[in-house]
Amino acid sequence: MKLGILVSGRGSNLQAIVDAIESGKLPCSISIVISDREKAYALERCKKHHIPHVVIKRKDFGNVQDFEEELIRSLKEAQVDLVVLAGFMRILSAHFIRAFPMKIINIHPSLTPAFVGKDAQKQALEYGSKITGCTVHLVTEELDSGPVIVQACVPVLPDDTEETLSERILAYEHRVLPQAIRWMAEGRVKVEGRKVQVIGAKYGTLPVNPQLEVF
Repeated sequence: MKLGILVSGRGSNLQAIVDAIESGKLPCSISIVISDREKAYALERCKKHHIPHVVIKRKDFGNVQDFEEELIRSLKEAQVDLVVLAGFMRILSAHFIRAFPMKIINIHPSLTPAFVGKDAQKQALEYGSKITGCTVHLVTEELDSGPVIVQACVPVLPDDTEETLSERILAYEHRVLPQAIRWMAEGRVKVEGRKVQVIGAKYGTLPVNPQLEVF
């Protein structure tokens, strides 16, 4: 499976995907990485691992549609089979999503449908949640609300700050995102309405157990 990965920041989830590919756990290749920020550290990771990459900035286009058309053109030119939003900090329009129907996945730092949108970790703290986590879901036109492929549960500790909670959730993101991509690559993800069945998978939710091997 050929991946097109969209990033905006440091690219730690990109690195998790690269590590899974290089270790032989993920039967995929990365055809292109697109960043909307020219100073994103994710681009340094691409250079280190010799991954094709390009910067496409919103400000270089007169409107959002032209910006997204360039994203679509670049992804289709790279012949990607799956688009992965790995810390891409822009909301994509219905036009973009329809260009890759049920072929876009996103990693979100909460157990959706709870705490969608920005600052999900801060929302969980302010709400007083005892459990939060992360979700890999298919992208639909409704924000952070597509069918769930896999989730990981993370406890909210009494002394947590937004930063400590975010880092602990991120460690689980690095595990479940490559896992979800592998399931997609193996053709094991079946979607009926809102429900996702992963053929042969033992877990749809990753429990709080750092020793659990998900691959």
